[in-house]
Amino acid sequence: MSKTGDVFENPVTGERVVVRVGSEESGGEVVISDLYVAPGGAVAAEHVHPAFEERFTVVAGRVGFRLDGREEVAEPGREILVPPGVTHDWWNAGDEEAQVVVELRGDAGVLAGFEAMLSTIFGLARDGRTDAKGRPNLLQVALLAREFDGVMHFARPPRPVQKVLFGTLAPVARLLGYRAVYPEYGPSGFVEVEPRPTSAGVKEAG
Repeated sequence: MSKTGDVFENPVTGERVVVRVGSEESGGEVVISDLYVAPGGAVAAEHVHPAFEERFTVVAGRVGFRLDGREEVAEPGREILVPPGVTHDWWNAGDEEAQVVVELRGDAGVLAGFEAMLSTIFGLARDGRTDAKGRPNLLQVALLAREFDGVMHFARPPRPVQKVLFGTLAPVARLLGYRAVYPEYGPSGFVEVEPRPTSAGVKEAG
């Protein structure tokens, strides 16, 4: 479980997440974080969270969002709500670091799974085990998809194809030593650094 001050960092995608309210303090059903995204940074792939909602409030910079195929660029003060089950994608649409307050609300078990998945993917990226967009190789993705199916799934390929493909590859990945979760990327593997101050002159959303 996360706690206030924990930091998740992905040097490949340019994401840095500083936890304001962790699952440990909230009882697991709410997580609130500051997300910093470097210029050119973006989430690894368009995806869906089937069982929890995300609320993004832009504090600084410009952030592009795609929700069910509809795109817009959000500037400071803009709030974007992503209900469960909505396909979405986001990226830094400006030339400076963007800051976004992200609020997750859902079942405690689901949010715990999301934290485990996030720390795994970010840890793989820090260790150079992803591609240039922050995506692990197909065997690793197959295990993550099977383990965290109720937490997140990618928008492509189509779900029926994913189920067949990942169901076939997951046993092979396990035989080759891949894991869905690596202990070194868990809570003890978080990047422990002090949160950076908010941009000068910009009032925090929250």
